[in-house]
Amino acid sequence: MKNLLPFVFALGTALCWGLYGPVLGRARLVDETMSPFKPYVGIGIAYLVIAIVGGLIGMRVMGDSFEPTGPSGVWGLYAGTLGAFGALSLTLAMFSGGARIPYAVMPVVFGGAVTVTALYTLYRGRGQLEVSPLLWVGIAGMLISVVLITTNTPHPGPPGGGHGEQAAVSEEGGGTGPSS
Repeated sequence: MKNLLPFVFALGTALCWGLYGPVLGRARLVDETMSPFKPYVGIGIAYLVIAIVGGLIGMRVMGDSFEPTGPSGVWGLYAGTLGAFGALSLTLAMFSGGARIPYAVMPVVFGGAVTVTALYTLYRGRGQLEVSPLLWVGIAGMLISVVLITTNTPHPGPPGGGHGEQAAVSEEGGGTGPSS
């Protein structure tokens, strides 16, 4: 493979988005009385600032001009809308109980995302694409992987409950209890 750069950036995305759910869950756990929309506004501000500054820097480096009504601007708006609704949906997942189980929510998000991408590709191919049976094996494998990851990810017990690795370290005198 000649160009590994897309995969380097994809791994960066996986790292950031893999931490996104647990950090968003933390936003819920620090103050369970707040609405899910307080952190969501923070997410929006971060997206807006990073997208505009990063986009303008990238366009300058590439010598681009931007026409918001051009095809790339319109498709970018569609993609941004999907991303924003995805972030809203994940925010609501975390604030409706998922904050305590990000190890269960995030594999569903990412396993589901790659499956949707594959199915959308088939749909866009409108019967013109040859489909390997291994695609269906991969989709089934993704489902199995999501279940295995979700059911086998170690996690601490409830705070103060004396369960989990962190509480055990505290009981042995080697720590100060669950970290915050």
